[in-house]
Amino acid sequence: MSGAPLTRRGMIRTLVGAGVAAPVLGVYTWQIAPHWLEIVERGLAIRHLPDPLIGKKLVQISDLHIGPQVDDNYLLDCFRRVRELAPEIVVYTGDFISRYYDYAVRVERMFPHLPLGSLATCGILGNHDYGLNCIEQKVASHVASAAAQAGIVVLRNKISEVAGLQIVGMDDFWAGRFLPGLALRGLDRQRAAIVLSHNPDTVDCAGWNGYEGWILAGHTHGGQCKPPFLPPPILPVKNRRYVAGEYPLTGGRSLYINRGVGHLIQARFNVRPEITVFQLTKA
Repeated sequence: MSGAPLTRRGMIRTLVGAGVAAPVLGVYTWQIAPHWLEIVERGLAIRHLPDPLIGKKLVQISDLHIGPQVDDNYLLDCFRRVRELAPEIVVYTGDFISRYYDYAVRVERMFPHLPLGSLATCGILGNHDYGLNCIEQKVASHVASAAAQAGIVVLRNKISEVAGLQIVGMDDFWAGRFLPGLALRGLDRQRAAIVLSHNPDTVDCAGWNGYEGWILAGHTHGGQCKPPFLPPPILPVKNRRYVAGEYPLTGGRSLYINRGVGHLIQARFNVRPEITVFQLTKA
């Protein structure tokens, strides 16, 4: 059965409605969604987790992109919300900054406010932390040093232990510093562990040497703008399966991709920024 014919008045109403919807959608995408932080709460089951860590909170913060693209007051409010959660462990999964020339002023201003865990705070570097073209070692060293001064243990293919939990930090993939064999060399596979790796594509690389457990990543921003029921048109990964959320992997591994806090371009649609609060449980 065909619908009623579209009258001139009906067409005018339709066009007016579209004319109103477009600017409203634009304002939402530009001004509201990029700062509409979602606190995602979920469990994280870890084999061999020590009993004192059961029920503790581990907060993942990713892709802050501190710089001129992201409003400082928005970030400071995000930091405040994390502190109010009183997490025992905080992990940063890369891209503290956005690569640009005058990054040092923003680093000096914002890094002292980065929230910390009551037990420990660990972090890794992302591609933007290596400056332009992901090759500026001086920038990476500056970011790592500033993070360390703020109280963050920066793991560049190293392991840090927190109350019996081994936290493995991979260095950045695009910077050519991802060395899983080196990072996992001292891992005790009979004890609890998680891995931090900024770029989800790293899970498809060789060198995991039988690691079984969780890998926490970021980098994708969830695509930032995603049409309903469709994949995001822009995604900075080779394996476009990796967008956001949880993914089972081969070899007893599981991946969680955080949608990130910041952005490169101030636009989000159907992909809210995220801070993840994991409640630790024993698998």
